[in-house]
Amino acid sequence: MRMLFSIGAVLVAGVLAGGDVAGIAAPGPKFEPTRNPPQRLAADRDAQTVDVELILAVDVSYSMDMDELAIQREGYAQAIQSKEFLQALKLGPNGRIAVTYFEWAASSDQKIIIPWRLVDGPETADAVAAEIMKTPIRRASRTSISGAITFAMPLFDEDPYRGLRRVIDISGDGPNNNGGPVTAARDAALEKGIVINGLPIMVKEPSYSTMDIDNLDYYYEDCVIGGPGSFVISIKDRDKFKEAIRTKLLMEVAGRMPERPVTRVADKEPRVNCMIGEKIWSDRWGR
Repeated sequence: MRMLFSIGAVLVAGVLAGGDVAGIAAPGPKFEPTRNPPQRLAADRDAQTVDVELILAVDVSYSMDMDELAIQREGYAQAIQSKEFLQALKLGPNGRIAVTYFEWAASSDQKIIIPWRLVDGPETADAVAAEIMKTPIRRASRTSISGAITFAMPLFDEDPYRGLRRVIDISGDGPNNNGGPVTAARDAALEKGIVINGLPIMVKEPSYSTMDIDNLDYYYEDCVIGGPGSFVISIKDRDKFKEAIRTKLLMEVAGRMPERPVTRVADKEPRVNCMIGEKIWSDRWGR
């Protein structure tokens, strides 16, 4: 079942409409045993429970130009501060989420910009947005989506908050061309009950001089995302960049996407070769 979404007010309205939170079993408690009374322990657990643990994994490879990187940064900062996002936040059973933001390029190149932060209203949202914007923009070589997913998975174990859902949000403008196969990393995350969503950036025409491919949105859907309610929102218009990011975050916070069966690459024939990035790199540079 393809779940590709166009950007528009009707979709945002749908996110804010009623519905149940997508059903993913909550991970086990992350609390050390204490001598506190049971009532105190229950209160502490409630205080640490969030609607979603959200990892924002953002591509900073050289295929992203400086303008795209700046718009991407601004898009995430403005989305977290938007009234639509704060509205969606309050509609959740706990009214708060935990978020961390890191940038990635090669399989060994990931940099955490924002460690886990609680977002529960305008003040904490503004603080996260300010932290995103104050960090200098950087670029780096290669594109390892598999490395980003592998780096993201243990971050959930470090999160002091306990989420009803665990989501990795991957944004990028090209296929995996470094590190292990992206499908292996994806399936390892799905085995842990983690959902992966995608934001393929398709604002430039594919060129031989770059690692761009046709149908990057198909690649993301067939090779990158997975888990109940997982989805892809593609950006094909630079002017829609920020709107797409805001819509994606709204959907992830609301958690109201329909159930999507977990599909591994062996279960169907992908429309795009999931090793296409590695093949292009090998054909051009022989390694």
